[in-house]
Amino acid sequence: MKMDGCSKTCVYLLFLMLIIDLFFNAMPCVSFTSYVFGDSLVDAGNNDYIFTLSKANSPPYGIDFKPSGGRPTGQALGAKSFPPPYLAPNTQSDALHGGINYASGASGILDETGYLFIGRIPLSEQVKYFEENRSYMVNAMGENVTKEILNKAIFSLTIGSNDVLSYIQPSIPFLGHNKVSPTLFQQFMVSNFTIHLKRLHELGARKFIVVGVGPLGCIPYVRALNLLPSGKCSVEVNEFIQGYNNKLKDTLKQLNKDLGPQSVFVYANSYDIFMRIIMSYRQYGFEDSDGPCCGGYFPPFICLKGKNGDNSSVMCSDRSKYVFWDAYHPTEAANLIIAKELVDGVGDESITSPINIRQLYNYNYSK
Repeated sequence: MKMDGCSKTCVYLLFLMLIIDLFFNAMPCVSFTSYVFGDSLVDAGNNDYIFTLSKANSPPYGIDFKPSGGRPTGQALGAKSFPPPYLAPNTQSDALHGGINYASGASGILDETGYLFIGRIPLSEQVKYFEENRSYMVNAMGENVTKEILNKAIFSLTIGSNDVLSYIQPSIPFLGHNKVSPTLFQQFMVSNFTIHLKRLHELGARKFIVVGVGPLGCIPYVRALNLLPSGKCSVEVNEFIQGYNNKLKDTLKQLNKDLGPQSVFVYANSYDIFMRIIMSYRQYGFEDSDGPCCGGYFPPFICLKGKNGDNSSVMCSDRSKYVFWDAYHPTEAANLIIAKELVDGVGDESITSPINIRQLYNYNYSK
């Protein structure tokens, strides 16, 4: 049986769904309220409602994503499956219990990130959207009940990849800007991210999952951009990401000291897990860790429905054997490995720290 592929907008969302599925299989009677912030890795369809070049709302994206019936994300996805997109009609009531997804493809920590795609919702705007939902909750249920819901809810933030890609890619003539040093840009990303985390905390968030940036130096897009041979990753790009991730992790440790124990900021280290999959891909049952299953090996990496109506014009025959679904994102098979480690990774703070995701759900501070 073939493992699933996934869409550009649902790859990490599928990863979050895998986490939820794993969690619910063990504890079927629990409720799960989640507020999702981020970029295309978690965009459930917000970009379908704005004018933007960053969309993946046509087949074969979402080909095997069960909650959508195999359709691209943003289509036929109700609150019963996972938090619906904020911009979809009639979703305010979902903020009361199931949660809302504010993520937007092409967005970043920095407001200017993704400007070439025209429309996108930067993290600062996503936080403002949550603030609007919070006001609705207060009007509907009162301040105390709202605080109680938010105390138990999970706030996940998966963002930063587009900021990094914008920094590393060659400048466009007449539009380019002088780049600051890598260290300064990393600090700029972290300082801006921290502002938004603190604002969410002020608004009542107490349980955070903050996902570090993955090894973008190994994705097909970056490998092609740098003309790297098979089996090689961009050391420069990955070193930049590791520097950023280390700074982010240190900042989260400080936030745990300053705002804990009432609040918990969990750092999710998807970088090391995914890097291990890429380096030892055959041990995990994969046959290809270089190229994408869909879209081909060279720019423009277009993954579209083929003339036969069933398959992409450029798509592999067995998605379970590929680490990458398209030029940017992993397959479900790879995501499942990452999800399992983050949910129940016990005794390994290099993967999740200071606790794993299951422990975060069960965390209940009492004076």
